[in-house]
Amino acid sequence: MSQEVRVRFAPSPTGPFHIGGARSALFNYLAAKHTGGKFVVRIEDTDQKRSTRESEENIKDALKWLGINWDEGIDIGGPDGPYRQMERLDIYKKYTEKLLAEGKAYYCFCTTEELEAEKEEQLKKGETPVYSGKCRNLPKETVQQYLKEGRPYVIRVATPKDQIIAIDDLVRGHVEFDSNIVGDFVIVKSDGIPVYNYCVVMDDALMHITHVIRAEEHLSNTPRQIVLYHALGFPVPQFAHVSLILGKDKKKMSKRHGATSVQQYKDMGYLPAAIVNFLALLGWTPDSDQEIFSQEELIQQFSLDRVAKNPAVFDIEKLNWINFHYMKELDENQLLAVCLPHLQKAGYASEQPSEQEMQWLKAMCQDMREHVQYGAQIVDAAKIFFTDDFKPENEETAAVLQEETASAVLKMFSDELAGLDQVTADTVQPLFKKIQKGLKVKGKFVYMPIRVALTGVMHGPELNVIVALMGRDKVQKRLAQSGLI
Repeated sequence: MSQEVRVRFAPSPTGPFHIGGARSALFNYLAAKHTGGKFVVRIEDTDQKRSTRESEENIKDALKWLGINWDEGIDIGGPDGPYRQMERLDIYKKYTEKLLAEGKAYYCFCTTEELEAEKEEQLKKGETPVYSGKCRNLPKETVQQYLKEGRPYVIRVATPKDQIIAIDDLVRGHVEFDSNIVGDFVIVKSDGIPVYNYCVVMDDALMHITHVIRAEEHLSNTPRQIVLYHALGFPVPQFAHVSLILGKDKKKMSKRHGATSVQQYKDMGYLPAAIVNFLALLGWTPDSDQEIFSQEELIQQFSLDRVAKNPAVFDIEKLNWINFHYMKELDENQLLAVCLPHLQKAGYASEQPSEQEMQWLKAMCQDMREHVQYGAQIVDAAKIFFTDDFKPENEETAAVLQEETASAVLKMFSDELAGLDQVTADTVQPLFKKIQKGLKVKGKFVYMPIRVALTGVMHGPELNVIVALMGRDKVQKRLAQSGLI
């Protein structure tokens, strides 16, 4: 490819960084890195009522956490800055004056009431509401007089009539729009701030963006932007509109489907590599059955021609499966680092653990790891060690303690445990066989009542491991609590 690929991610800092935004950022990043191109990050902050620096910091932190680093843009600068729209107002003003001078844009003095009446009339006729162009051909003298009087105005672009606006989208294919439906839309509001569709065109053109990769919901903005590219005399980039992310109910991803922001997943103890791996598969299909990808592999294999048109379904079970894969690759210190904040939040670990406590916590996390798909799940897995206030989880579990041999099993186990010099997983394991032989019962009639008496559940980590982690005193207390010894 002779021309350097330049892509951008341009979020609005108006709230928590959505997982869908992260997917858009990732696709842009992968497209740039795959071709040896450049990835630019800029901020679209013209919505001054909702934009905050706090939200901008949240976006930057999330991108860095995910390993999506940019070549140019906010913080690091570059040749085409500034990279925040509100710092580019002088640039926009220059191009607005040019459009006005060339007759490609005009002042519109219509009041809100006039525009609303016009819209209602069009709807009554069954027409698509489009501005009539009433102010498009006002005499210059009238315009000057209205400006002199201080009448409020907006600036509209003069959209060519009776034209087909066509794009060959790299994901959607050939798409056409009727310019008459686009109409003469506003490019500068009455407060003097340019609108999104106007700013984004100037930014993309002046930053030499070659490919605009964004969510499908922006497809409806594209005809307006193409009108502006032509009016401003800028080359039109290639567009790629990526499918929406849906919940399992096939509706647009929202809070009702669970966590929607990157920060929420970070707070729950998901790993950034797993999130990236998962997001890459939301709308992009590799040319093999491979499902676990390093970032390097994604960069090597990613291409827009394998991005699907169909909506991507956010499957939390798939994310958990992928994250579990990455969790299993952590060493014991890394695993503890992921789990510790959740244990502390639950009150299961001290804010400043001693060396002895840290060693116990490390051993516990290591032994529980097969039951922890993401960091926050350690709380449920570890609960058995920290609360004595529990009951068998259901009737089937409670029935285990009603078996005729249960009392004898618990009594013999308690006695044998008391006789051990040290309680470790290795010293506890032989006791189960000893009880089987001594009481002449099958293994499950030994393991099950002990497990239920100690944990309240029928399944979990190896029983000898649980006993060793609990320690002699707690185990004896739990056995006594059962009421069977």
